[in-house]
Amino acid sequence: MREVFISHIQSRQLLLPQHRYLLACSGGMDSMALANLLLQAGIPFDIAHVNFKLREEESDGDQSFVENWAQKHQINFHLKIADTKYLSLSQGISIQMAAREIRYAFFEEIRAKFNLNGILLAHHEDDQLETIFLNLLRGTGIEGVYGMSERKGWLIRPLLPFSRAELTDFMKSGGLEWREDSSNEKSDYKRNKLRHHGLPAILSLEADARKNLLTSFERLKDTGRAFSGLFDYWKATSIVEKDGIQLLKYSDIAHLPGGASLLYFWLRSFGFNSDQTQQIWESLAEIKPGTVFIGKDFQLWLDRKEMMLCPKPFPFETLHIQKNDPELNLPEGTYDISRSSEPQAIDLRLQNALLDLDRLEFPLEIRLWKEGDRFFPLGMQSEKKISDFLIDLKVPLPKKQEVKVLVSGNKIAWVIGMRIADWAKITPATRQTIHFKKR
Repeated sequence: MREVFISHIQSRQLLLPQHRYLLACSGGMDSMALANLLLQAGIPFDIAHVNFKLREEESDGDQSFVENWAQKHQINFHLKIADTKYLSLSQGISIQMAAREIRYAFFEEIRAKFNLNGILLAHHEDDQLETIFLNLLRGTGIEGVYGMSERKGWLIRPLLPFSRAELTDFMKSGGLEWREDSSNEKSDYKRNKLRHHGLPAILSLEADARKNLLTSFERLKDTGRAFSGLFDYWKATSIVEKDGIQLLKYSDIAHLPGGASLLYFWLRSFGFNSDQTQQIWESLAEIKPGTVFIGKDFQLWLDRKEMMLCPKPFPFETLHIQKNDPELNLPEGTYDISRSSEPQAIDLRLQNALLDLDRLEFPLEIRLWKEGDRFFPLGMQSEKKISDFLIDLKVPLPKKQEVKVLVSGNKIAWVIGMRIADWAKITPATRQTIHFKKR
């Protein structure tokens, strides 16, 4: 097996003899097989071991075994003793998740501290099959059958092409030692149930079951790569960004085969899960403009001809402006506030507002507009609903919810950034002005 392993790491350029790596080593058969193969292949490495303190004397025995092996072979040894149960309770996560967080944080800490060229993990072919079937049991898309990557960032898995049986034969034939983890024989965990009962039953159905499964998963993985390329092309040609909003016309998605998957691959990076994207896809059968779907940090609106993706708005609480306040701070920017008793040229910029100071009642109020709000737009002598005013300006649905108004008394003096009210404008009779000027 030594020659096959060396051929594999050389052909894939996974490991280089001029580099030094960090081996995550539990002392079990898998990691000890990798340790011995690295030794025989002449690949320099350090060893990192985590004592999770979960199996009392057995955990301490694992630690001693790995430490003694490293010392015997003059390999640098790095140890982490962790209170895994405390982390699990304090963070409200499972023991398995706590152990995962501990070990990967420790491995990366050591790798960075000693400038090592990668973290070596001893996952093998059987682990890969177990991972894929667990993904399928949880409910997954095509990426779920990809399994674990041979290389991902600093993580490297040199044993993925080798089965547990091959590794066991290598260890036994060489008279090499390892530690047995008693918890691996229990069926308390889903992975162990699959390992001891589920997979053996599946693999017993056909003589070539293992080979056929691995071949099928590799073909599906290649199909996934093809889909990924098609998705990138579709995204580049169908999604348009304008003023911070991503726009997708219904005609570019509604009748496409696999449209639900295209939606998911687009929206998942914006905090939408597969169930939400399925709901969005189903909603396209009968589009109701104004429908909104909320993700973690983004929201998706359905308009008449397109869907619109944008960040969720900042929470906004009503503000008050006193007569002599020098500035106004809003999420969209800061306004300088100046006052004058001298004649002023009319400010035609929509983002600013020049108002007749004497016509205003202080304190002024700034709030989000709401249904039923009305005002007298500049140049008009009749009231208009702000909802209709925003429609006339063709303000996109997501932007409407961010629109704010400046209220004097019980009257709206300014739809901020869009239009002042006619009654609040300056006239030849104006004696004092107040000017909101955006920086």
